[in-house]
Amino acid sequence: MTGSPANTLWARCLLDELARAGVEEVVVAPGSRSTPLVLAAARDDRLRVRVHLDERSAAFFALGVGKATGRPAAVITTSGTAVANVMPAVVEASQSGVPLVVLTADRPHRLRDADANQAIDQVGIFGSFVRRAWDLGLPSLSGPATRHVRVVAARAYAASVAPDPGPVHVNAPFDKPLEPAEVPDAFAAEHPLACFGRADGAPFVDVDRARPRASDDRLDELARLLAGTGDGKPACGVVVAGPSEEAARVGPEARRLAAVLGWPLLADPLSGARYGPEDGAHVVGKYDLFLASARVRDALEPDVILRVGASPTSAVLQEWMLHHQGATHVVVDAAARWKDHGATATHYEVADPTDVLERLVAHPSVPGVDPAWSAAWREADEAARRVVGEIAARARPVPGGTPEGGGEDPPPGPHEGLLVADLLDTLPEGSNLFVSSSMPIRDVDAYGVPNPRTLHVFANRGASGIDGVVSSAFGVASQRDAPTVCVIGDVAFFHDRNGLLWSREPDAPVVFVLIDNDGGGIFHMLPVSEHEPSFTTFFATPHGVDPRPVAASHGIRQVDVGPDDLAAALSDAIEVGTTSVLVVRTDRAANHRWHVDTRRAVTRSVEAALG
Repeated sequence: MTGSPANTLWARCLLDELARAGVEEVVVAPGSRSTPLVLAAARDDRLRVRVHLDERSAAFFALGVGKATGRPAAVITTSGTAVANVMPAVVEASQSGVPLVVLTADRPHRLRDADANQAIDQVGIFGSFVRRAWDLGLPSLSGPATRHVRVVAARAYAASVAPDPGPVHVNAPFDKPLEPAEVPDAFAAEHPLACFGRADGAPFVDVDRARPRASDDRLDELARLLAGTGDGKPACGVVVAGPSEEAARVGPEARRLAAVLGWPLLADPLSGARYGPEDGAHVVGKYDLFLASARVRDALEPDVILRVGASPTSAVLQEWMLHHQGATHVVVDAAARWKDHGATATHYEVADPTDVLERLVAHPSVPGVDPAWSAAWREADEAARRVVGEIAARARPVPGGTPEGGGEDPPPGPHEGLLVADLLDTLPEGSNLFVSSSMPIRDVDAYGVPNPRTLHVFANRGASGIDGVVSSAFGVASQRDAPTVCVIGDVAFFHDRNGLLWSREPDAPVVFVLIDNDGGGIFHMLPVSEHEPSFTTFFATPHGVDPRPVAASHGIRQVDVGPDDLAAALSDAIEVGTTSVLVVRTDRAANHRWHVDTRRAVTRSVEAALG
């Protein structure tokens, strides 16, 4: 028997089991074929259901929820191209390891491959980017089939969260009529478990999600590797903490181990290890500005590299590790996805990194500190900070026109790296910072000085696209009771302008700091920038669009901010507590000069410091 009662039952079973497992947020886009799923979610008071007109934006919002909580949100779409519009968020969730449940409504099997309206091949549409995928049968009032639906929901949640978190896909075909109808009492009485689930409210099946744990023998081996050659001299090592979707767990333990070892900690801003209370760890803040130098690379040659998290944002740091491929290079990661694209690892430990780091801190064989090695990194870091401070003085002329730092005249226009540094210094304790790909994340990495305030930094760096940044920032904000600031460029801002519809959500205010340089500033860093006029037309792509009407069309507060006024304007916007856009205008060419000059000056200073 098929029809509306079966549609209603199956949709309610799916949403019921997802809620039992831990889903709290459901994001839907309007459509007809998804009616059973949407109404099932709407009637369940355990679920917060949000609506957006654009499936891509809806999926990226759900992605932001997963980033902020570690639990998947469910995104519901109708059939056809609506499903395809979820693909970018699925790719990002897969590459970055963020839990996400995609529920797609579909046409009945008889309408597939038969020239039916709005019917495309949705089975396997996300390919290898989902951890698991299911194509349900057509709903029927069958006890065994309905229990199977509950099992699929439980398995979908489990596959999404651990030990290799990521997106999952459940494709659900529905035949008309799509409107709800109650299940016959006789069927419910005969199949209470299928209709109502476990009486105690537990999931239909509890799926074990245990993480792999390093054995004691393997941990002893890791401790021996950290000790180096065994000649009695402590190893010259570094801890590299890359981006992590479990930053709050992994980052503090990376800091603790680095402090115990006395090794420098090269902490990506997305690692959870760069910002936090003083704990004795030497967090190197300017490595991206000086490790490209051959002289510096030779002076800072490690015996051991211990890495957790994904590949670092900094291409300079990646090249530094590749240059020292003769060192003992240990990677600790629990997920199935391989994280060593440079093929530099000599030892790869598939285990929960937090557990490994905790146990290494307490391990009796953890080596002591080489004072000369630690001192060299401190001298390099201090020299780099000093130069950046001098450049910051040049970038802020005093009245009368003389640069504070003296020397040659600065390039016209603000230094975007220093803008980001000012922003980081302004954020209150516990703030959330969502950083766009392209130049913003690179500037945060290069210029964001470690400080004792705890900051939670997020970005879509799995596939490093600029699509969905606005929507993901709103998703993060909706889950965290702290100010959320998003640093974004103009191209990424316009790319996801539909995401501004999320400003209607009362619990998700975001302060957008829009660095508007009228185009793709990052391309000025590439050799293609020398090939005019093609460079400007096809790469820099100046658009000339004013963001003010875009913000105004959504009723969003918008403020034009000068570079020297950003800190005050940001504090005011956070205090207001509603979504706002702070626009800082910069010059692409001048900003490129600032970056080149800064790297050259820092390199000269660090080379001199290392002698």
